Amino acid sequence: MKLLNTYLLIAFLPIFCFGQQPPDYDSNLTVIRDTAIYYAQINNSSTNQLVEIIDIVPSIKLDIRYATTNNFTGEIVYSSPKAFVRKPVAEALAIVQKALNKHGLGLVVFDAYRPYSATVKFYEIYKDTTFVASPWQGSRHNRGAAVDVSLINLETGEELQMPTPFDDFTEVAHPEYKNLPENVLKNREILINVMQNHGFRVYPYEWWHFDFVGWEAYDLMDIPFEKL
Repeated sequence: MKLLNTYLLIAFLPIFCFGQQPPDYDSNLTVIRDTAIYYAQINNSSTNQLVEIIDIVPSIKLDIRYATTNNFTGEIVYSSPKAFVRKPVAEALAIVQKALNKHGLGLVVFDAYRPYSATVKFYEIYKDTTFVASPWQGSRHNRGAAVDVSLINLETGEELQMPTPFDDFTEVAHPEYKNLPENVLKNREILINVMQNHGFRVYPYEWWHFDFVGWEAYDLMDIPFEKL
């Protein structure tokens, strides 16, 4: 009997081990992990370069939540509080910032380029692809072509009141949600209008998430900040 049990364990061990393997999320995706490939893309076109937003828009405020524990994971995900985007995205943000500054307002950035491995981590924590990108498709953030932003008052440095905090996974975060105070509706409208007037489109379920028009031109990336 003991010998039989041993045979059964050996027979089923591959099944048990296979079940413990992480899912092969990116088997049908092209994800750039090799810095040599990334730099070759830059040599081909400077528009592929991931640049720090503050190098192009020095006055922008950063509040990179995933470099802290103040995010829905409760963990530090990024190695440093930096915000990278493709060069044309940063240039568009500079135009947005200039337009807002005329009205005493500015942008605060919560997130920008996000390595693909972080998208996998987010999905494994919260498997609702309404609010968390599917790892089988990847995120616009992984392409360096999306930003999570809100507005600040330049005089006080304080954020304007918005429908929800960043990374709120409820219907109140939807850009079309109406049951809100007038000042909140106005603040959201200002943000969405200025972003959409300068090359971005708001995500239908998150008032803070904006995709750059033309995001499809950029590959998914899984290169850490320190290698950019």
